[in-house]
Amino acid sequence: MSTDSDDARLVRPDGLAVRSLRHARGWSPRDLATAITDAHLTATGLSIRVAPRVLNAIEERNALVSFETLRVIAAGLDCNPVELVLEDPPATIRH
Repeated sequence: MSTDSDDARLVRPDGLAVRSLRHARGWSPRDLATAITDAHLTATGLSIRVAPRVLNAIEERNALVSFETLRVIAAGLDCNPVELVLEDPPATIRH
């Protein structure tokens, strides 16, 4: 189970992965936002909203979000949050 500090930690989502999963379902950003709200409401009984503009920023610029936001996006896409994290490019070795 994650702690509050884990949920607050900023992560860089893989916008291409989010967009690919959304497109595979035939969803608009607004459809994904609705799926996120529905999934969170079903899981917790609480309503949460991720604005389509936030989803757009993720898809277009890999915008930083809290891990909690990434988790709710993953729930809306019915996938593991790890699948949505942008891997860091390999470090450049200097000689």
